[in-house]
Amino acid sequence: MTNGHSFLPRPLTASQYVLTLHEPNDRVAILVRNRSREQIMQRISRAEDIAHPSFQKWLQQQNDCGADIFLGMNPLRANSFARTKESVREIRHVYLDLDEEAAASLRAIRTDGGTPVPNFVLDTSPDKHQIVWRVEGFDRTQAEALLRSLAVQFHGDIAATDISRVLRMPGFANRKYNEAFLVRAIQESDAIHHLRDFAIHEDSPDALRRLADGQESPRRMPAGHRTQSEADWAYAKRALARGDDPEQIIQRIADYRADDKADPLYYARHTVQKALKTNETSDRPASSLPRFVETAERDH
Repeated sequence: MTNGHSFLPRPLTASQYVLTLHEPNDRVAILVRNRSREQIMQRISRAEDIAHPSFQKWLQQQNDCGADIFLGMNPLRANSFARTKESVREIRHVYLDLDEEAAASLRAIRTDGGTPVPNFVLDTSPDKHQIVWRVEGFDRTQAEALLRSLAVQFHGDIAATDISRVLRMPGFANRKYNEAFLVRAIQESDAIHHLRDFAIHEDSPDALRRLADGQESPRRMPAGHRTQSEADWAYAKRALARGDDPEQIIQRIADYRADDKADPLYYARHTVQKALKTNETSDRPASSLPRFVETAERDH
């Protein structure tokens, strides 16, 4: 890990952020989503072109018209025209999307002693954050296992754990809310991290099995942390409370526990039913809960 102890935190403009995350010739995805118009546009361009004033002007025009602006976290292969896991050329970043109790989660990241200092902290909406670490030496499986482990440990969004993720770009307004919120990014470190730098949640057998393959042993969290089943149940409660479709929640949990449950779909359905009974929404049938459409970008 590069020594970043003397690094002074600094705010970044959109162009600075793009070129700090990516090399100038990296092919990177930009997503422009306008909810009011029900329009989604995706562009895959070189990082230096995205950072260019003319491209930034176009993004600002889209943002002024009500669109949200998102940036890919990992560069894509040459000649890629789609943002898929298979098109990711290199794992350059891992990240967390913090929603519920985001401030407490960020404090835990900074103080637990088992997680590196974030490279970037984005304020994406009031009291919500996205956290980004610069990494190297990860393959796709190891990266997604770590993403899921971090999400479990720090109460992040478990749906935001794929390597082709786009996150919000600083310098543009978050248009999800009635009152626009300007997304801000602070670079807190210039370190580059490796798998061994992260403590891994001991109750995530899938993550531990995959991460240990061909790697130095990762550090594990000490005993006393909640079990994976407790984490699944807590996630189901949060997702139901914010209006996610129960069937979507069931599928996410089943996918996550596919390697360590004999019948992951039954387990996931039982977990969500248990959460429904204890949630404030439990007096309404599942069919009456608001629908949730899973998209490539999160709504922070």
